[in-house]
Amino acid sequence: MSEPNLLVIIGSTRPGRIGPTIAEWFVDAAKAHGGFQVTVADLAELNLPLFDEPHHPRLRNYQHEHTKRWSELVDAADAIVFVIPEYNYGLGAAFKNALDYLHAEWAYKPASVVSYGGVSAGTRSALALQGAAYALRLFMIPAAVNIPFVHSLIHDGQFQPTDVTTGAATAMLDELARVAPALQPLR
Repeated sequence: MSEPNLLVIIGSTRPGRIGPTIAEWFVDAAKAHGGFQVTVADLAELNLPLFDEPHHPRLRNYQHEHTKRWSELVDAADAIVFVIPEYNYGLGAAFKNALDYLHAEWAYKPASVVSYGGVSAGTRSALALQGAAYALRLFMIPAAVNIPFVHSLIHDGQFQPTDVTTGAATAMLDELARVAPALQPLR
């Protein structure tokens, strides 16, 4: 059996964002972990417009190519990690919009979060994700990576994780690798 596909989604789209820098570190950690094939989806590159499908996502009757491409990426995932900042104590609009585009593609997949920010480490955005994940039958595991004071850990354009951050990533990846095969039969 081949390794499960881990989809890493970069949830920030604003100019000057650091999401790709954090995601680059996490993707390297996931590849070094060895338990997954890793795919990256950058919402800034996908550039999904405000939800514009005429049919409810549960029908999977997509009319637009951007939706079909997004659906294929998420559908192919066996596990998902969202790399997200916190905006005003919650999820960024582009990230929430990307979640809302799809329905069945999220179901019965284990997921977690690499959140980043200031003192709260983006944890309020991770908590805000719980309600949408529940509705989409996306299984958020407790193991996560939360990065406080993230700007102090970026040097010369590279994220320099602490030992705690690296340990959290390993624990998350171990748990995702454990849970992904258990949820596979439900899909």
